[in-house]
Amino acid sequence: MLQVDLPKSWQEVLSSTMAEPYFQKLMAFVENAYKTKEIFPPKQEMWNAFKSTAFENVKVVILGQDPYHDNGQAHGLSFSVKDGVKIPPSLKNMYKELADDLQIEEPSSGNLQCWANQGVLLLNTVLTVEAHQAHSHKNQGWESFTDEVIRQLSNREQPMIFVLWGKPAQQKKKLIDATKHRIIENVHPSPLSAYRGFFGSKPYSQINAQLEEWGQEKIQFNCQQQGQMTLHF
Repeated sequence: MLQVDLPKSWQEVLSSTMAEPYFQKLMAFVENAYKTKEIFPPKQEMWNAFKSTAFENVKVVILGQDPYHDNGQAHGLSFSVKDGVKIPPSLKNMYKELADDLQIEEPSSGNLQCWANQGVLLLNTVLTVEAHQAHSHKNQGWESFTDEVIRQLSNREQPMIFVLWGKPAQQKKKLIDATKHRIIENVHPSPLSAYRGFFGSKPYSQINAQLEEWGQEKIQFNCQQQGQMTLHF
C-alpha cells in the first residue's frame, strides 16, 4: 500500500477518514497509477501542501482543482510551480492582481513555497493527475478526502480565511462554518474568466486586513522564492 506521508498534526485529524474503505481504494489506485503511468506531482511531493503547512498553523486556504499536468510543473502546492518553470496563465493573473493590489512588483518565480511556509495551505481538491490528461484522477476518492480536510479545518477553533476561486472551489463552501471563518470567493483567475471580476478584486489586501483584525501576522506575499520547504512533523 502507498505510504501516506502526512505530518503528525494532520494524521491526528485525518486518521478516521484514512481508515475508511474509500481511502484504501484510492491509495491502491494511486499506487498502481504511479507504477504504470507518468503521474504528477512526483510521488515524494504528493503531500507537500500538508508538509509545508501544519494543521494548527493554517491561516489561509487557497483551493485549487487538480495538479498541473505538464512535465516539471506540479510539486504538490495548488497554483505553484517549481523554480525556473514558466509561470502558468492562472498564476500569471494571480501575480498581476497581486502587483496591482499591493503595489509591488510581480514575482519572477512561480514557486509559492514561501506562502505555504507562512500558513497558506495551497490545497488542490484532487492531489494527483496523469501526465497531459487534465482531471484524469477525479472521482477516484480524492474529493472525499479533501472534503474532510476542509471540514476539519472548519471545525478548528482558531479562525482562518478560505479563498474559493471558481465554481469547483465554491462547491466546498457548504463545508465551511462561515460564522467563524472568512470566505473570499470570486471567479477563477484563469484567462477564460479573470476578466469577469478577478482583476480588481484585491484578495491579498483583504486577506491581510482580516488577519490583522484577528491579531495574526500578515502574509508577506512578495517573499522571495527560494524553493525551500519548512517541514512539519
